[in-house]
Amino acid sequence: MTRDPGGGANLSALRGHNTALVLDLLRTAGEEGISRLELAERTGLTPQAVSKITARLRARGLAAEAGHRASTGGKPRTVLRLVPAAGYAVGAHLDRDGLALALTDLTGAPVALRHRPLALAAGPEPVLAAVEEELRTLLAEAGLPLPPPPGHASAAVPSVGSAALPEVASGAAGLGSGVLGSGVLGVGVAMPGPLDHRGGVPGRVTGAASWDGHPVRDVLGARLGLPVTLDKDTNAAALGLAVRPGAPRSFAYVHLGTGLGAGLVVGGVPLRGERTGAGELGHQTVQLDGDPCACGARGCLEVLCLAAVARGDLPGAARILGTGAANLVRLLDIDRVLLGGRVVRSAPGVFADGVTAVLAGLRLPTPVEVVAAPHTMALGAAHLVLAPVFGLAPHPADVPAP
Repeated sequence: MTRDPGGGANLSALRGHNTALVLDLLRTAGEEGISRLELAERTGLTPQAVSKITARLRARGLAAEAGHRASTGGKPRTVLRLVPAAGYAVGAHLDRDGLALALTDLTGAPVALRHRPLALAAGPEPVLAAVEEELRTLLAEAGLPLPPPPGHASAAVPSVGSAALPEVASGAAGLGSGVLGSGVLGVGVAMPGPLDHRGGVPGRVTGAASWDGHPVRDVLGARLGLPVTLDKDTNAAALGLAVRPGAPRSFAYVHLGTGLGAGLVVGGVPLRGERTGAGELGHQTVQLDGDPCACGARGCLEVLCLAAVARGDLPGAARILGTGAANLVRLLDIDRVLLGGRVVRSAPGVFADGVTAVLAGLRLPTPVEVVAAPHTMALGAAHLVLAPVFGLAPHPADVPAP
């Protein structure tokens, strides 16, 4: 995944950027690890700079020796690896009919998962109370330290902006601050759009209008005593898929579940749009005189596709989905289409074959794959916290306003 080039030219930011480079190479090296010489070669840093960075990482418990590797000359090279248990993140997916939570280690690998039915339309107060309850249970079962409950005398509620979490804001620039290596780094929340990812505030969610303007990020951060990041569910899923080793540089993650949407990655960077509006695939008009949609338009892709699903016509739904995917391929010239969501997972072959057939019929040879993981959005939400630590994406609050 391509790094975001943001950040100032000051020495602190440069050090944070260099640390993030090293951390990410340790992450992608996995259990086999990587030597300091290889780190220097692949980052362009001097061996002395790499030695200083890795010494700090080892002192913080973020890196450890992983044996030795034969050298072409001289003594064997010491190999270093990332310590996955040096930090954790929580991803929460607020779907229209349920809550999914994922606890991951520093590499993004799932440690524990929870799911609970709920109705997003019930409104912010009961839903966010359920998120807090389930998250505290999740952490307790994992044996991780819990933040004090709201109102506790010693509770110091952190700012949920980037200043309180320098590792997240600028790629591990503040390793001395005690955030990394000390438990849970934060909580990423993914929910249906529209929403303001900079301000952490949802808009008028279809079928759940009471969320419009509610300060989800700040309210949940105060309740949990942890930094919270909010983004659109499909954006979170796309981010989680983009940071995988070997991920395509440009792709669309098309999600069909309680609704229809897409997360876009172009040139290795998630494409949110100026107002988090990119990827609203479900509200493309594909039939001018079609059925009305809750968004106010007619003939939206989501209305047609979900209607086909409701009447049991999954091949028909796949063809409709293929029409939307073809529009994305033509507009963005992407390398791959990834399909996910509970409806797709219920008949993966039908949807993969149907979308592929539509693309092939239009002479668009873009490969189509199904994402089989059932918690793609919750795991992606955890990467809203983790990706900035490795310099893979800016913290959403740090994305410049239009």
